[in-house]
Amino acid sequence: MTDTQAVTLNALALYGLALLLAAAFAAQLLLHELPCPLCLLQRILFALLAIGPILNIRFGPRPSHYALSLLTAVLGASVSTRQVLLHILPGDAGYGSALLGYHYYTWALIGFIAAIVLLAATLLFDRQFDHRTAQVTAPGKFAQGAVWLVIGLTALNVASPLLECGLPPAPTIPSSMSC
Repeated sequence: MTDTQAVTLNALALYGLALLLAAAFAAQLLLHELPCPLCLLQRILFALLAIGPILNIRFGPRPSHYALSLLTAVLGASVSTRQVLLHILPGDAGYGSALLGYHYYTWALIGFIAAIVLLAATLLFDRQFDHRTAQVTAPGKFAQGAVWLVIGLTALNVASPLLECGLPPAPTIPSSMSC
């Protein structure tokens, strides 16, 4: 994998994370479902998952950048598993609306597990880390757009609960958009 291919793959990963953050934000606004604290934590972890690809785009691919994302994905999978287990009992309808039969936290678990597998697979391509031949060039518009899109969606996802609920913590299971 060349440096250019690595940047392109990292940009695609960022666009995937942006899609995920946008879907969560859209569900919050369109379905009037205020996210619970665990949902907010999962969104933050998806945003933190973007740090590795952003660093790879800016400074070139390094194993440590992938490791940051990998550790974040493991933490995200743990948080998502916790929430899935909270709603696993028979008769528990779960929290929030379901999309294709799964709730957001179940999709988050699937997303974090997919990220773990993809990051581990990406680490198998050693040539991307050969810095004797690699030259860090300015990222193109495609990669820059991905970075700024993730940053903007992260800001919106962080700001919206603060605007809706204020600084005191949101209720454990919010009942409406009014906190």
